[in-house]
Amino acid sequence: MRILSLATLFPNPVRPSFGIFVGNQMRAVSTRDDVDLTMISPIGVPPWPLSRREPYDKLKRIPDMSDEVGLPVHYPKFTLFPRIGGDSNPSRILSAVLPLAEKLHAEKPFDIVDAQFFFPDGPAAAKIARKLGLPLTIKSRGGDIHYWGKRSSALAQMLEAARQSAGMLAVSRALREDMIALGMPADRIAVHYTGLDRERFHPIERGAARALVSAMPNLGIWSEGPLIVTPGALIERKGQRLAIASLTHLPEARLALAGVGEEEQSLRQLAKDLGVADRVHFLGLVPHDVLPQLLCAADVVVLPSSSEGLANVWIEALACGTPLVIPDIGGASEIVRDRAAGRLVERDATSIAEAVTDILADPPAQTDVAAHARNFSWSVNAENLVRFWQDVLAGNAVGLREPEPAAS
Repeated sequence: MRILSLATLFPNPVRPSFGIFVGNQMRAVSTRDDVDLTMISPIGVPPWPLSRREPYDKLKRIPDMSDEVGLPVHYPKFTLFPRIGGDSNPSRILSAVLPLAEKLHAEKPFDIVDAQFFFPDGPAAAKIARKLGLPLTIKSRGGDIHYWGKRSSALAQMLEAARQSAGMLAVSRALREDMIALGMPADRIAVHYTGLDRERFHPIERGAARALVSAMPNLGIWSEGPLIVTPGALIERKGQRLAIASLTHLPEARLALAGVGEEEQSLRQLAKDLGVADRVHFLGLVPHDVLPQLLCAADVVVLPSSSEGLANVWIEALACGTPLVIPDIGGASEIVRDRAAGRLVERDATSIAEAVTDILADPPAQTDVAAHARNFSWSVNAENLVRFWQDVLAGNAVGLREPEPAAS
């Protein structure tokens, strides 16, 4: 199969960890003999003088094509209007990508046009597929449905793309139901669970992991006491405020926030206001090759997001043997199936603290926690994605669920 796949969230030479979970998936796909993959990752650059600011000044210098992230990727640039232009991004992505897609299709025809996010990728890919006369597939991952689905202009574009699609994917059964509730055709939506880098994410004895982390610059802060880790961008949706507030009920615990984002200053101020600033550690952007040791060093991973499809870091934490405390959102109940995997809680500081206290009082064995991630891998993920594309080309029904992620 010749697949043309579009992904705005994808690793690039400037930000190699940006959308790394999509990069891992597509790298696994690209190694298969039954797929000829062409990857296009449009990069948004605002008009001058904003384009002179970082990270845009470096992003605009990325070559139009590069294999620096482990597979060949085209990086066309489109005009981005930060904060105000989100609803209209698909049309500008289309203008940047369509000439390239037509050229590549003329040289060697594609079989499918694929989008790795429902917005802004999906509507742009839909028009490319229509122009090339090809079937369209779209994957949803959570935020594209839960955030953009509340904006009337974006939703109208997504529903039009959904009606055109030959098949769609959701990262959890719960997200599939959310897509159906928005008006997307159920008989074209399959569930496609995430993958896992099993060579990186596996249990390391907690004491040994803490010793490793303590030896790293800027990370040597947890020689004693319970450690809570909250990985993810420092944005309102991720709910780090609740994790910080939970420390007022956990006097011995420390909290490590692994990520960067616009909420950092307000979160620092909140920690000061609550009197817990000495127990909240802002680690910044943690490299992906360090994240496994950090997750293994944690007693609990707390992620109080307001919405998720099925967060990759949920699976990564479980694979490291660290239980989760998360709200019952998205595919959470598909992952946290018993007390060894963690707790599903109300989205408030008191409930989070009670769940953490409960886990600390009787911590599960790391091997028991890791068993919940045993069936996740990028090779299985790639196999399921390729099978989905094959079904689309064969005209088979795709609106079926995959086996349960924890099944033997």
